[in-house]
Amino acid sequence: MTEVYSISHFKADSRSDDTILCYEGKWSDGVYKTWKDFLVDSARMRSFIKSAGADGWVLHCEDYWYFLVTFVALLQCGKEVSLTQSTAPEFLSEIRGENSVVLTDQAVPDSSFIPDIIEKSPVPDERDFRNAPAISADDTRILMYTSGSTGKPKAVPQRMTEFELDNAFIISKWGMEFTSRRLVATVSQHHIYGFLFAVSLPFTLGVPFRRKRIVYTEEFRRLSDGPYMIITTPAFLKRTVDAETCLPMKDCFIFTSGGLLLPEVAAKTNSVFGAWPLEVYGSTETSGIAWRQSKNGLEWIPFDNAKIWKGEDGCLVIVSPYIKNPDGFATADLVDILDDGRFLLKGRADSIVKIEEKRISLTEVENRLVQSGLVQTVKVIAIEGRRQYLAAAVVLNDAGKKKFKETRKLEMNRYFHDFLMQYLENVVIPKRWRFVDSLPSDVQGKIHKDDVKALFDVPSSEEV
Repeated sequence: MTEVYSISHFKADSRSDDTILCYEGKWSDGVYKTWKDFLVDSARMRSFIKSAGADGWVLHCEDYWYFLVTFVALLQCGKEVSLTQSTAPEFLSEIRGENSVVLTDQAVPDSSFIPDIIEKSPVPDERDFRNAPAISADDTRILMYTSGSTGKPKAVPQRMTEFELDNAFIISKWGMEFTSRRLVATVSQHHIYGFLFAVSLPFTLGVPFRRKRIVYTEEFRRLSDGPYMIITTPAFLKRTVDAETCLPMKDCFIFTSGGLLLPEVAAKTNSVFGAWPLEVYGSTETSGIAWRQSKNGLEWIPFDNAKIWKGEDGCLVIVSPYIKNPDGFATADLVDILDDGRFLLKGRADSIVKIEEKRISLTEVENRLVQSGLVQTVKVIAIEGRRQYLAAAVVLNDAGKKKFKETRKLEMNRYFHDFLMQYLENVVIPKRWRFVDSLPSDVQGKIHKDDVKALFDVPSSEEV
């Protein structure tokens, strides 16, 4: 296996200058970024960060290369880094402080554009990029955002210490699968799964990674010059196998996480890709917990470094080196633990759902709608169709009734859709709406999901 150099332990001479870290398109296109490019570009970003004098730093990049060099530069400068997938102005205003900088490769108002910083900066002196500041894993401060039970996005503090413990375990179990392939990904690196598997692991192992994530399923057709390691999600796999019958890929290996992969989709993945996907179960708070390949059954196999048990509420509790609390972490996942230590998941016990692998709190969506000032009460539910989506049953307040008195339902749908776009990603915004005088409830005043769902059983003529 190749030499291992993690983000907090590499030195300028850890790899030769011509070592390929990153490629564009497909491997055989021959467009590469090297170890020296990494040293130089991260030095350019360090220079900018030091000169900016900001207290807080928010990072969003679609390009994995720009993400890597900027993230490393921020850690080298001892900065706290907030990683966010959302660039909605209202969301950014909630998470950034007064004296903060948003670093991005996208057109985001009031931000600093990473491609311009790198391209317009002079080539650093060789002493600068050969003598980069050391990173102390224990002192790193990284914030990732996830849906909290209160309905507000929750910042989860992280350190490279725990990330690299997680990496070390994955390497011990599947390292050879990584090092014998090049890596492609369909996932965001702003969440823990994408960060670990699409950025941190390939960097640590010296595995070349594709600079841009795969967005369209047909992009896999070009990757016939394998072998490739594929980092993806159940939703993307389903879209791919629904659209493709046979892909010309050689000896690929597939990791998937972010939701449950139906066994029939896993089997079809094997038919289309020629590889049975390996599922990883975990969360932002716990990192990896367990794995499975459904060809061997639906039971999950805990990672060797994890201890699990069933809590009094029937939910899974885990202790692992990744989790800082010695009492462990209580998940909201209902579980049955088998005698041999494997376990079966039985669904979630709270209001957190996953739509297209995006974790969202139904409470957050409801709170955002009330925040419009036009809603008295609302119930948001997840509905299973060809794809899972959210639906909202809304009771308007007096201001809402006045505003929409002469308004068609389609326009009301669009109004609330556009309002939520200020805070949420489009995939988790309700796709169907009902505006009612009151929400259905039982004699105790409880609102049941099935009663709300019945409101959507009859299609409306004005759905968006």
